[in-house]
Amino acid sequence: IFDTLFAGRDYPRFYALETIARVPYFSYTAALHFYETIGMWRKAKYLKIHFAEDWNEMHHLMIMESLGGAERWSDRFIAQHIGVGYYLLALGLYFWNPTMAYNLNEYVEEHAFLTYDQFVKDHGEELKAQPAPQVAVDYYRDGDLYMFDEFQTGSCEIRRPKMDNLYDVFAAIRDDEAQHVKTMAALQTETELSTAHDDSCEIPEELLGY
Repeated sequence: IFDTLFAGRDYPRFYALETIARVPYFSYTAALHFYETIGMWRKAKYLKIHFAEDWNEMHHLMIMESLGGAERWSDRFIAQHIGVGYYLLALGLYFWNPTMAYNLNEYVEEHAFLTYDQFVKDHGEELKAQPAPQVAVDYYRDGDLYMFDEFQTGSCEIRRPKMDNLYDVFAAIRDDEAQHVKTMAALQTETELSTAHDDSCEIPEELLGY
C-alpha cells in the first residue's frame, strides 16, 4: 500500500512507516501497565525493553521529519490515522495473545528491515555525499546511549554506529530494525530477555556513552 501511496517519495514513505512502527510498543506498555495495575503480574523488564524500542522508533521518526518526510498534511493524516487503527489492533491482540502480537510485529519489523536494506543498496553513493542530520548524530553517537543499548537483546555486544553521512544513518536504522525482529522473535519463545546492561555483561567504560 505504501509503495503505491508514496511512489517516488522515499522520505514521506519512511515517515509513515516510522509513525506506525512505534504504535505496537505503545500498545504493549499500555497492556503491561494495565495488568500491573490490577495486580495480575508485573513485567518490569518488558516495560523497559518496549520503552527503549519506542524510544528508538521515535528517533527514526524524528530523523525522517528532519529530512522533510512530514511536510505534507495529507501524508501526516494518512500515517497518523493508520497508526491509531493499528494501535487498537495491537492492543486487542496483546490482551488476547501476546505471542501473536509479537509475531505480527516481527513481520512488520522484518518488512522495515528489508525496505531500508534495499534503500541503502539502491542509493548508497548518493547518501554518502549528504551529511547526517543532527538528530541522528545526537541519538547514535553524541547523546546518552543507555536507551539505545536497552532495546537490543540477547547479547553483550555493544553497537556504536558511525555517523559520518546519511548512508551511515540509514544503515544504522536498518540494523535497528534487524534488532527489533530479533527481539520480537525471542519474545515468542522466551520469558526472560537479557540486554547489554544486565549484570552478566561487562561493558568497557569508553563505550558507555553516558
